[in-house]
Amino acid sequence: MYAFAYEKPATLADAVARIGSGAQALAGGQTLIASMKLRLNQPDTLVDLAGVAELRGIRREGNALVIGATTRHEDVADSVEVRQAIPALAALAGQIGDRQVRAMGTMGGSVANNDPSACYPSAVLGLGATVITDRREIAADDYFQGMFSTALEPGELIKAIRFPIPQKAAYAKFRQPASRFALVGVFVAQTAGGVRVAVTGCGNGVFRHAGLEAALAKSFTPEAVQGVAIDAAEFSSDLHASAEYRAHLITVQTARAVQQANG
Repeated sequence: MYAFAYEKPATLADAVARIGSGAQALAGGQTLIASMKLRLNQPDTLVDLAGVAELRGIRREGNALVIGATTRHEDVADSVEVRQAIPALAALAGQIGDRQVRAMGTMGGSVANNDPSACYPSAVLGLGATVITDRREIAADDYFQGMFSTALEPGELIKAIRFPIPQKAAYAKFRQPASRFALVGVFVAQTAGGVRVAVTGCGNGVFRHAGLEAALAKSFTPEAVQGVAIDAAEFSSDLHASAEYRAHLITVQTARAVQQANG
């Protein structure tokens, strides 16, 4: 590690001002601290968001849940409100990492980092959520822009994420046993705007699959996905799985997610 300044503001306005001047936001630290130890990230100043109450919490707004950016994974998993309104989101949060990671990691930190194998991005994209920052609101379809890349501008801070409550939804994850990231994860949802299918873990970042969405729009059943072609051309191949195996897992996990959603 190396020397850096540490600040812990108590208000959102103070945090926004400090981050806007070039300081690095610290949420749960599950990614940032590890990258600092490896000297992949060397901020001069860390702004710890843990003391900003305005960034925490879960509330119902009409037909949506609004979840604060620094709400921890375990709080989402254990929330009665989330379990009642979007049980798939609570179940997803309960599968992230291990107990220690869930006790420290935050929703906003995960979505801001946009790891290509993270779970939360699939829920944000699969539910057609809206990322609320200190400057604007960004639709999920516009937010994710590739591996570790988002629509966030320098100094822009996620305040909360608004999730429309779906008719049905589920998340199925084939996890890498050591990291517990998704080797392939699929979030499916029947929403007011139609069926959405978001896939994580395959390579360049979370994405929607038009073929699976079209098939499930006709018949929201596990059998409907069996004939859908999954192109593995841009998927990753590594020591954990080939691109072709990841393509196969998309079909398997989508069918499982649909079966879960249908109860």
